[in-house]
Amino acid sequence: MVDQLQGRWKSVSCDNFENYMKELGVGRASRKLGCLAKPTVTISTNGDVITIKTKSIFKSHEISFKLGEEFEEITPGGRKNKSIVTLDNDSLVQVQDWDGKEATIRRKLVDGKMVVESAMNNVICTRTYERA
Repeated sequence: MVDQLQGRWKSVSCDNFENYMKELGVGRASRKLGCLAKPTVTISTNGDVITIKTKSIFKSHEISFKLGEEFEEITPGGRKNKSIVTLDNDSLVQVQDWDGKEATIRRKLVDGKMVVESAMNNVICTRTYERA
């Protein structure tokens, strides 16, 4: 499954990102900039370590992890949280925990595109990427 997600991806659409960021507690100015970003995502593996690099003109973010092992992450918005990534029904599922709150990021392939669904409470953002 992870092999199918490896490679470089470019953002082609984004739905409900500003509301998702608002739910996360991201400030108004950062939300406006975030909505303008058209990030590229590179997913690679080295043995059992998976690396996801996200780059845009505003921010860059990188995480490296092993499936099922918790790690600390500083989000692009500067929030420190604990994350764990697992495989679930052909999806790479990342759960972020901080201050008693939780967000879930699900990455999966749909018709050759990578679809990333980010959810917190009842707010869901969907980003779609094509191979770059």
